Amino acid sequence: MKRSVRRTSIIGRLGHSTRTTAIMLLIPALASLAMMFLTTVQYQRAMSRMETAAGLKPIVGTQLPEQLFSVAAGRLEYDDSGADDLLGSVNETLDRLLEDASTAGTLELTVARRTMDTLASYLGRLRDGMAAGAPVGDMERIVDEVRDVGDLITDMLDDFISVELDNAVRAAADIRRAVWLSGIVEALLLMVALVRAASVSTNLANTIRMSIMQATQINVMANRLESLIERSRLEQENLAKSELRLLQAQINPHFLYNTLDAIIWQAQSGKSEEVIHLTRALSDFFRISLSSGADWIPLEKEALHLSGYLSIQKTRYRDILNYEIDIPEALMGGYIVKMLLQPLVENALYHGIKSKRGGGMIRVSARAEGAGVRFTVADTGKGMAPEELEGVVASLRSAPAALTSLAPVEGGSFGLRNVDMRIRLYYRQPRGLEIESGPTGTVVSFCVPLKSREEIADDEGISG
Repeated sequence: MKRSVRRTSIIGRLGHSTRTTAIMLLIPALASLAMMFLTTVQYQRAMSRMETAAGLKPIVGTQLPEQLFSVAAGRLEYDDSGADDLLGSVNETLDRLLEDASTAGTLELTVARRTMDTLASYLGRLRDGMAAGAPVGDMERIVDEVRDVGDLITDMLDDFISVELDNAVRAAADIRRAVWLSGIVEALLLMVALVRAASVSTNLANTIRMSIMQATQINVMANRLESLIERSRLEQENLAKSELRLLQAQINPHFLYNTLDAIIWQAQSGKSEEVIHLTRALSDFFRISLSSGADWIPLEKEALHLSGYLSIQKTRYRDILNYEIDIPEALMGGYIVKMLLQPLVENALYHGIKSKRGGGMIRVSARAEGAGVRFTVADTGKGMAPEELEGVVASLRSAPAALTSLAPVEGGSFGLRNVDMRIRLYYRQPRGLEIESGPTGTVVSFCVPLKSREEIADDEGISG
Protein backbone atom coordinates (compact mmCIF):
# COMPACT_ATOMS: atom_id res chain seq x y z
CA MET A 1 0.00 0.00 0.00
CA LYS A 2 2.80 2.39 0.88
CA ARG A 3 4.64 1.45 -2.33
CA SER A 4 1.51 2.27 -4.39
CA VAL A 5 1.09 5.63 -2.66
CA ARG A 6 4.74 6.52 -3.23
CA ARG A 7 4.52 5.50 -6.90
CA THR A 8 1.43 7.66 -7.36
CA SER A 9 3.21 10.58 -5.67
CA ILE A 10 6.23 10.18 -7.98
CA ILE A 11 4.01 10.10 -11.11
CA GLY A 12 2.16 13.19 -9.83
CA ARG A 13 5.43 15.06 -9.31
CA LEU A 14 6.61 14.08 -12.77
CA GLY A 15 3.33 15.25 -14.32
CA HIS A 16 3.54 18.56 -12.44
CA SER A 17 7.11 19.07 -13.64
CA THR A 18 6.10 18.36 -17.25
CA ARG A 19 3.15 20.75 -17.12
CA THR A 20 5.28 23.50 -15.60
CA THR A 21 7.89 23.09 -18.33
CA ALA A 22 5.22 23.15 -21.05
CA ILE A 23 3.77 26.41 -19.68
CA MET A 24 7.24 27.96 -19.48
CA LEU A 25 7.84 27.11 -23.15
CA LEU A 26 4.34 28.16 -24.27
CA ILE A 27 4.22 31.67 -22.80
CA PRO A 28 7.12 33.20 -24.84
CA ALA A 29 5.79 31.50 -27.99
CA LEU A 30 2.37 33.14 -27.52
CA ALA A 31 4.00 36.50 -26.76
CA SER A 32 6.09 36.20 -29.94
CA LEU A 33 3.00 35.41 -32.01
CA ALA A 34 1.19 38.46 -30.60
CA MET A 35 4.13 40.71 -31.40
CA MET A 36 4.40 39.28 -34.92
CA PHE A 37 0.69 39.95 -35.49
CA LEU A 38 0.95 43.59 -34.41
CA THR A 39 4.09 44.29 -36.45
CA THR A 40 2.61 42.53 -39.48
CA VAL A 41 -0.40 44.88 -39.32
CA GLN A 42 1.97 47.86 -39.21
CA TYR A 43 3.91 46.44 -42.14
CA GLN A 44 0.77 45.96 -44.25
CA ARG A 45 -0.46 49.49 -43.51
CA ALA A 46 2.91 50.94 -44.53
CA MET A 47 2.83 48.99 -47.81
CA SER A 48 -0.73 50.23 -48.47
CA ARG A 49 0.31 53.84 -47.92
CA MET A 50 3.27 53.40 -50.26
CA GLU A 51 1.02 51.97 -52.96
CA THR A 52 -1.42 54.89 -52.60
CA ALA A 53 1.39 57.49 -52.78
CA ALA A 54 2.91 55.75 -55.81
CA GLY A 55 -0.48 55.95 -57.55
CA LEU A 56 -0.48 59.77 -57.20
CA LYS A 57 2.89 60.24 -58.92
CA PRO A 58 1.77 59.60 -62.54
CA ILE A 59 -1.25 61.88 -62.02
CA VAL A 60 0.68 64.99 -60.93
CA GLY A 61 3.84 64.18 -62.87
CA THR A 62 2.42 63.08 -66.23
CA GLN A 63 -1.35 62.96 -66.63
CA LEU A 64 -2.21 66.46 -65.38
CA PRO A 65 0.57 68.27 -67.35
CA GLU A 66 -0.37 66.38 -70.53
CA GLN A 67 -4.04 67.35 -70.17
CA LEU A 68 -3.13 70.99 -69.59
CA PHE A 69 -0.74 70.96 -72.55
CA SER A 70 -3.66 69.85 -74.75
CA VAL A 71 -5.68 72.76 -73.32
CA ALA A 72 -2.87 75.27 -73.98
CA ALA A 73 -2.46 73.94 -77.54
CA GLY A 74 -6.18 74.43 -78.19
CA ARG A 75 -6.92 70.73 -78.71
CA LEU A 76 -9.09 70.52 -75.61
CA GLU A 77 -11.35 72.84 -73.66
CA TYR A 78 -10.31 73.43 -70.06
CA ASP A 79 -13.69 72.27 -68.69
CA ASP A 80 -13.34 69.05 -70.70
CA SER A 81 -9.81 68.31 -69.48
CA GLY A 82 -10.90 67.08 -66.05
CA ALA A 83 -7.94 68.95 -64.48
CA ASP A 84 -9.99 70.22 -61.54
CA ASP A 85 -11.29 66.71 -60.84
CA LEU A 86 -7.75 65.30 -60.92
CA LEU A 87 -6.59 68.04 -58.57
CA GLY A 88 -9.43 67.37 -56.14
CA SER A 89 -8.82 63.62 -56.22
CA VAL A 90 -5.12 64.09 -55.41
CA ASN A 91 -5.91 66.48 -52.55
CA GLU A 92 -8.45 64.07 -51.05
CA THR A 93 -5.95 61.21 -51.25
CA LEU A 94 -3.21 63.31 -49.62
CA ASP A 95 -5.62 64.27 -46.82
CA ARG A 96 -6.39 60.60 -46.17
CA LEU A 97 -2.70 59.75 -46.16
CA LEU A 98 -2.04 62.55 -43.67
CA GLU A 99 -4.66 61.09 -41.33
CA ASP A 100 -3.19 57.57 -41.56
CA ALA A 101 0.55 58.24 -41.99
CA SER A 102 3.09 57.76 -39.22
CA THR A 103 4.63 60.81 -37.53
CA ALA A 104 7.85 60.35 -39.49
CA GLY A 105 6.08 60.77 -42.86
CA THR A 106 3.71 63.66 -42.14
CA LEU A 107 6.25 66.38 -43.00
CA GLU A 108 6.65 65.22 -46.60
CA LEU A 109 2.90 64.84 -47.04
CA THR A 110 2.19 68.24 -45.47
CA VAL A 111 4.63 69.98 -47.81
CA ALA A 112 3.19 68.07 -50.79
CA ARG A 113 -0.35 69.09 -49.79
CA ARG A 114 0.63 72.75 -49.52
CA THR A 115 2.43 72.59 -52.85
CA MET A 116 -0.83 71.31 -54.38
CA ASP A 117 -2.29 74.74 -53.51
CA THR A 118 0.44 76.32 -55.64
CA LEU A 119 -0.47 73.90 -58.43
CA ALA A 120 -4.12 74.96 -58.10
CA SER A 121 -3.15 78.61 -58.56
CA TYR A 122 -1.39 77.76 -61.85
CA LEU A 123 -4.49 75.92 -63.03
CA GLY A 124 -6.52 79.05 -62.25
CA ARG A 125 -4.12 81.21 -64.26
CA LEU A 126 -4.32 78.81 -67.20
CA ARG A 127 -8.13 78.72 -67.04
CA ASP A 128 -8.38 82.51 -66.89
CA GLY A 129 -5.79 82.97 -69.60
CA MET A 130 -7.56 80.63 -71.99
CA ALA A 131 -10.85 82.40 -71.29
CA ALA A 132 -9.20 85.78 -72.03
CA GLY A 133 -7.59 84.49 -75.25
CA ALA A 134 -4.00 84.84 -74.00
CA PRO A 135 -1.16 83.89 -76.42
CA VAL A 136 -0.36 80.19 -76.73
CA GLY A 137 3.24 80.83 -75.69
CA ASP A 138 2.13 82.29 -72.35
CA MET A 139 -0.15 79.33 -71.74
CA GLU A 140 2.60 76.84 -72.56
CA ARG A 141 4.90 78.55 -70.06
CA ILE A 142 2.25 78.08 -67.40
CA VAL A 143 2.05 74.39 -68.37
CA ASP A 144 5.85 74.14 -67.98
CA GLU A 145 5.51 75.65 -64.49
CA VAL A 146 2.76 73.10 -63.73
CA ARG A 147 5.10 70.35 -64.89
CA ASP A 148 7.90 71.66 -62.65
CA VAL A 149 5.58 71.83 -59.63
CA GLY A 150 4.32 68.33 -60.46
CA ASP A 151 7.90 67.03 -60.50
CA LEU A 152 8.47 68.70 -57.11
CA ILE A 153 5.38 67.00 -55.67
CA THR A 154 6.54 63.69 -57.18
CA ASP A 155 9.89 64.10 -55.40
CA MET A 156 8.07 64.76 -52.12
CA LEU A 157 5.99 61.62 -52.64
CA ASP A 158 9.21 59.70 -53.29
CA ASP A 159 10.57 61.01 -49.99
CA PHE A 160 7.37 59.91 -48.25
CA ILE A 161 7.62 56.46 -49.83
CA SER A 162 11.23 56.25 -48.65
CA VAL A 163 10.10 57.03 -45.08
CA GLU A 164 7.37 54.39 -45.30
CA LEU A 165 9.91 51.89 -46.66
CA ASP A 166 11.98 52.53 -43.54
CA ASN A 167 8.84 51.87 -41.45
CA ALA A 168 8.26 48.62 -43.35
CA VAL A 169 11.88 47.60 -42.80
CA ARG A 170 11.56 48.25 -39.09
CA ALA A 171 8.33 46.25 -38.94
CA ALA A 172 9.99 43.34 -40.73
CA ALA A 173 12.98 43.62 -38.41
CA ASP A 174 10.64 43.54 -35.42
CA ILE A 175 9.08 40.34 -36.75
CA ARG A 176 12.50 38.74 -37.17
CA ARG A 177 13.60 39.87 -33.72
CA ALA A 178 10.45 38.37 -32.23
CA VAL A 179 11.20 35.03 -33.90
CA TRP A 180 14.82 35.05 -32.73
CA LEU A 181 13.91 36.22 -29.24
CA SER A 182 11.33 33.48 -28.96
CA GLY A 183 13.91 30.90 -30.02
CA ILE A 184 16.47 32.19 -27.51
CA VAL A 185 13.97 32.27 -24.65
CA GLU A 186 12.73 28.79 -25.57
CA ALA A 187 16.32 27.54 -25.55
CA LEU A 188 17.03 29.09 -22.14
CA LEU A 189 13.81 27.70 -20.73
CA LEU A 190 14.67 24.31 -22.16
CA MET A 191 18.00 24.44 -20.36
CA VAL A 192 16.14 25.17 -17.14
CA ALA A 193 13.77 22.31 -17.94
CA LEU A 194 16.69 19.96 -18.56
CA VAL A 195 18.28 20.91 -15.24
CA ARG A 196 14.97 20.34 -13.50
CA ALA A 197 14.53 17.01 -15.25
CA ALA A 198 18.04 15.96 -14.26
CA SER A 199 17.23 16.75 -10.63
CA VAL A 200 14.03 14.74 -10.79
CA SER A 201 15.86 11.85 -12.47
CA THR A 202 18.43 11.80 -9.66
CA ASN A 203 15.68 11.61 -7.06
CA LEU A 204 14.01 8.82 -9.03
CA ALA A 205 17.17 6.81 -9.68
CA ASN A 206 15.72 3.70 -7.94
CA THR A 207 12.65 3.73 -10.17
CA ILE A 208 13.88 2.39 -13.52
CA ARG A 209 10.55 2.65 -15.29
CA MET A 210 10.06 6.31 -14.39
CA SER A 211 13.68 7.14 -15.24
CA ILE A 212 13.25 5.68 -18.74
CA MET A 213 9.98 7.60 -19.20
CA GLN A 214 11.65 10.84 -18.10
CA ALA A 215 14.52 10.34 -20.55
CA THR A 216 12.05 9.64 -23.34
CA GLN A 217 10.20 12.89 -22.61
CA ILE A 218 13.46 14.86 -22.65
CA ASN A 219 14.39 13.36 -26.04
CA VAL A 220 10.97 14.22 -27.45
CA MET A 221 11.30 17.76 -26.14
CA ALA A 222 14.78 18.11 -27.63
CA ASN A 223 13.52 16.86 -31.00
CA ARG A 224 10.64 19.32 -30.88
CA LEU A 225 13.01 22.15 -30.10
CA GLU A 226 15.22 21.19 -33.03
CA SER A 227 12.13 21.12 -35.25
CA LEU A 228 11.06 24.56 -33.98
CA ILE A 229 14.49 26.04 -34.65
CA GLU A 230 14.53 24.62 -38.19
CA ARG A 231 10.99 25.87 -38.78
CA SER A 232 12.02 29.33 -37.51
CA ARG A 233 14.94 29.38 -39.93
CA LEU A 234 12.73 28.38 -42.86
CA GLU A 235 10.09 30.97 -41.93
CA GLN A 236 12.74 33.67 -41.77
CA GLU A 237 14.07 32.65 -45.18
CA ASN A 238 10.55 32.55 -46.64
CA LEU A 239 9.86 36.02 -45.21
CA ALA A 240 12.97 37.33 -46.96
CA LYS A 241 11.88 35.74 -50.24
CA SER A 242 8.36 37.12 -49.88
CA GLU A 243 9.62 40.67 -49.35
CA LEU A 244 11.88 40.40 -52.38
CA ARG A 245 9.04 38.94 -54.48
CA LEU A 246 6.88 41.91 -53.42
CA LEU A 247 9.41 44.42 -54.72
CA GLN A 248 10.04 42.34 -57.82
CA ALA A 249 6.32 42.17 -58.64
CA GLN A 250 5.77 45.92 -58.46
CA ILE A 251 5.22 47.37 -61.93
CA ASN A 252 6.89 50.67 -62.71
CA PRO A 253 3.93 52.80 -63.83
CA HIS A 254 6.13 55.21 -65.79
CA PHE A 255 7.59 52.36 -67.84
CA LEU A 256 4.12 51.01 -68.62
CA TYR A 257 2.62 54.42 -69.42
CA ASN A 258 5.56 55.46 -71.59
CA THR A 259 5.45 52.18 -73.51
CA LEU A 260 1.71 52.51 -74.10
CA ASP A 261 2.23 56.11 -75.21
CA ALA A 262 4.91 54.93 -77.66
CA ILE A 263 2.49 52.34 -79.07
CA ILE A 264 -0.20 55.02 -79.49
CA TRP A 265 2.24 57.36 -81.26
CA GLN A 266 3.34 54.62 -83.64
CA ALA A 267 -0.28 53.68 -84.33
CA GLN A 268 -1.22 57.30 -85.04
CA SER A 269 1.73 57.50 -87.43
CA GLY A 270 0.48 54.43 -89.29
CA LYS A 271 3.52 52.31 -88.36
CA SER A 272 1.68 49.04 -87.89
CA GLU A 273 4.82 46.89 -87.90
CA GLU A 274 6.33 48.96 -85.09
CA VAL A 275 3.05 48.73 -83.14
CA ILE A 276 3.10 44.94 -83.48
CA HIS A 277 6.76 44.82 -82.43
CA LEU A 278 6.23 46.99 -79.35
CA THR A 279 3.04 45.20 -78.32
CA ARG A 280 4.69 41.78 -78.61
CA ALA A 281 7.74 43.00 -76.66
CA LEU A 282 5.54 44.41 -73.88
CA SER A 283 3.50 41.19 -73.79
CA ASP A 284 6.65 39.04 -73.51
CA PHE A 285 8.05 41.36 -70.83
CA PHE A 286 5.07 41.08 -68.48
CA ARG A 287 4.32 37.42 -69.24
CA ILE A 288 7.85 36.42 -68.22
CA SER A 289 7.84 38.88 -65.29
CA LEU A 290 4.85 37.06 -63.81
CA SER A 291 5.72 33.47 -64.90
CA SER A 292 2.72 32.17 -62.92
CA GLY A 293 4.51 33.04 -59.68
CA ALA A 294 7.53 30.83 -60.46
CA ASP A 295 10.94 31.77 -59.06
CA TRP A 296 13.05 29.85 -61.61
CA ILE A 297 12.83 30.15 -65.40
CA PRO A 298 14.96 28.89 -68.30
CA LEU A 299 17.80 31.22 -69.28
CA GLU A 300 16.17 31.40 -72.73
CA LYS A 301 13.12 33.13 -71.18
CA GLU A 302 15.31 35.46 -69.12
CA ALA A 303 17.08 36.48 -72.34
CA LEU A 304 13.70 36.99 -74.08
CA HIS A 305 12.48 39.09 -71.14
CA LEU A 306 15.63 41.23 -71.32
CA SER A 307 15.38 41.58 -75.10
CA GLY A 308 11.76 42.76 -74.83
CA TYR A 309 12.68 45.39 -72.23
CA LEU A 310 15.65 46.73 -74.24
CA SER A 311 13.65 46.73 -77.46
CA ILE A 312 10.98 48.92 -75.84
CA GLN A 313 13.57 51.27 -74.36
CA LYS A 314 15.38 51.50 -77.71
CA THR A 315 12.14 52.70 -79.30
CA ARG A 316 11.77 55.34 -76.58
CA TYR A 317 15.35 56.62 -76.44
CA ARG A 318 16.32 55.98 -80.06
CA ASP A 319 19.80 57.42 -80.78
CA ILE A 320 21.04 57.64 -77.17
CA LEU A 321 20.74 53.88 -76.54
CA ASN A 322 22.45 50.97 -78.26
CA TYR A 323 22.59 47.48 -76.84
CA GLU A 324 23.96 44.01 -77.43
CA ILE A 325 22.98 40.65 -75.89
CA ASP A 326 25.59 37.89 -76.16
CA ILE A 327 24.43 34.64 -74.51
CA PRO A 328 25.62 31.35 -76.05
CA GLU A 329 22.88 29.02 -77.28
CA ALA A 330 24.41 26.13 -75.32
CA LEU A 331 23.48 27.84 -72.02
CA MET A 332 19.85 28.62 -72.87
CA GLY A 333 18.40 25.36 -71.47
CA GLY A 334 19.63 25.91 -67.90
CA TYR A 335 17.45 27.48 -65.18
CA ILE A 336 18.20 30.63 -63.18
CA VAL A 337 16.28 32.80 -60.72
CA LYS A 338 14.14 35.09 -62.87
CA MET A 339 14.71 38.83 -63.33
CA LEU A 340 18.36 38.95 -62.33
CA LEU A 341 19.49 40.78 -65.48
CA GLN A 342 16.68 43.28 -66.25
CA PRO A 343 17.11 45.35 -63.05
CA LEU A 344 20.85 45.63 -63.76
CA VAL A 345 20.14 46.80 -67.32
CA GLU A 346 17.54 49.28 -66.03
CA ASN A 347 20.09 50.64 -63.55
CA ALA A 348 22.68 50.96 -66.34
CA LEU A 349 20.18 52.86 -68.52
CA TYR A 350 18.83 55.31 -65.94
CA HIS A 351 22.02 55.92 -63.94
CA GLY A 352 24.60 55.55 -66.68
CA ILE A 353 23.43 56.06 -70.26
CA LYS A 354 20.79 58.76 -69.66
CA SER A 355 23.18 60.76 -67.50
CA LYS A 356 25.85 60.94 -70.22
CA ARG A 357 25.69 63.38 -73.08
CA GLY A 358 25.34 61.51 -76.34
CA GLY A 359 24.10 58.25 -74.78
CA GLY A 360 26.02 55.01 -74.96
CA MET A 361 26.03 51.21 -75.25
CA ILE A 362 24.78 48.47 -72.92
CA ARG A 363 26.30 45.00 -73.39
CA VAL A 364 24.90 41.90 -71.70
CA SER A 365 26.96 38.70 -71.88
CA ALA A 366 27.19 35.24 -70.33
CA ARG A 367 30.25 32.98 -70.21
CA ALA A 368 30.97 29.66 -68.51
CA GLU A 369 33.25 30.08 -65.50
CA GLY A 370 34.25 27.03 -63.50
CA ALA A 371 31.12 25.20 -62.35
CA GLY A 372 28.92 28.25 -63.00
CA VAL A 373 28.14 31.00 -65.50
CA ARG A 374 29.28 34.61 -65.19
CA PHE A 375 26.73 37.16 -66.32
CA THR A 376 27.97 40.68 -67.09
CA VAL A 377 26.09 43.94 -67.73
CA ALA A 378 28.48 46.64 -68.98
CA ASP A 379 27.61 50.19 -70.03
CA THR A 380 29.53 53.12 -71.46
CA GLY A 381 27.64 55.64 -69.32
CA LYS A 382 29.01 58.33 -67.05
CA GLY A 383 30.30 55.83 -64.45
CA MET A 384 30.73 56.49 -60.73
CA ALA A 385 33.27 58.44 -58.74
CA PRO A 386 35.50 56.27 -56.48
CA GLU A 387 33.75 57.41 -53.31
CA GLU A 388 30.32 56.77 -54.85
CA LEU A 389 31.36 53.27 -55.97
CA GLU A 390 32.80 52.55 -52.53
CA GLY A 391 29.48 53.56 -50.92
CA VAL A 392 27.44 51.32 -53.24
CA VAL A 393 29.71 48.28 -52.71
CA ALA A 394 29.80 48.81 -48.94
CA SER A 395 26.01 49.04 -48.81
CA LEU A 396 25.63 45.76 -50.70
CA ARG A 397 28.17 43.94 -48.54
CA SER A 398 26.65 45.20 -45.29
CA ALA A 399 23.28 43.45 -45.81
CA PRO A 400 23.23 39.81 -44.56
CA ALA A 401 21.87 37.39 -47.17
CA ALA A 402 19.36 35.84 -44.77
CA LEU A 403 17.72 39.16 -43.87
CA THR A 404 16.11 41.68 -46.18
CA SER A 405 16.66 45.42 -46.20
CA LEU A 406 14.51 47.50 -48.48
CA ALA A 407 16.39 50.76 -47.97
CA PRO A 408 17.70 52.22 -51.27
CA VAL A 409 21.35 51.65 -52.11
CA GLU A 410 23.47 54.81 -52.02
CA GLY A 411 23.79 56.22 -55.53
CA GLY A 412 20.98 54.18 -57.11
CA SER A 413 17.65 52.46 -56.73
CA PHE A 414 17.03 49.36 -54.66
CA GLY A 415 17.30 47.28 -57.87
CA LEU A 416 20.98 46.48 -57.23
CA ARG A 417 20.33 45.38 -53.65
CA ASN A 418 17.29 43.35 -54.71
CA VAL A 419 19.36 41.37 -57.23
CA ASP A 420 22.33 41.01 -54.86
CA MET A 421 20.17 39.65 -52.03
CA ARG A 422 18.21 37.27 -54.28
CA ILE A 423 21.48 35.81 -55.59
CA ARG A 424 22.79 35.22 -52.06
CA LEU A 425 19.43 33.96 -50.76
CA TYR A 426 18.43 31.57 -53.55
CA TYR A 427 21.92 30.29 -54.40
CA ARG A 428 23.12 30.35 -50.75
CA GLN A 429 26.28 32.22 -51.78
CA PRO A 430 28.29 34.54 -49.50
CA ARG A 431 28.62 37.11 -52.30
CA GLY A 432 26.31 38.40 -55.01
CA LEU A 433 27.10 41.33 -57.32
CA GLU A 434 30.58 42.54 -58.27
CA ILE A 435 30.80 46.17 -59.46
CA GLU A 436 33.55 48.08 -61.26
CA SER A 437 33.12 51.67 -62.44
CA GLY A 438 35.14 54.52 -63.82
CA PRO A 439 35.06 57.40 -66.31
CA THR A 440 34.38 55.02 -69.24
CA GLY A 441 31.35 53.31 -67.68
CA THR A 442 30.22 50.65 -65.21
CA VAL A 443 30.47 46.85 -65.22
CA VAL A 444 28.19 44.76 -62.96
CA SER A 445 28.62 40.98 -62.90
CA PHE A 446 27.75 37.88 -60.90
CA CYS A 447 28.52 34.18 -61.12
CA VAL A 448 25.89 31.50 -60.38
CA PRO A 449 25.42 27.86 -61.36
CA LEU A 450 22.82 26.96 -63.97
CA LYS A 451 20.35 24.40 -62.59
CA SER A 452 18.32 21.64 -64.17
CA ARG A 453 14.61 21.13 -63.46
CA GLU A 454 15.45 18.22 -61.15
CA GLU A 455 17.78 20.34 -58.99
CA ILE A 456 15.11 22.92 -58.11
CA ALA A 457 13.07 22.36 -54.94
CA ASP A 458 9.33 21.86 -55.45
CA ASP A 459 8.37 24.71 -53.11
CA GLU A 460 10.47 27.29 -54.95
CA GLY A 461 8.38 27.27 -58.14
CA ILE A 462 9.58 26.55 -61.66
CA SER A 463 8.42 27.84 -65.03
CA GLY A 464 8.79 25.87 -68.21
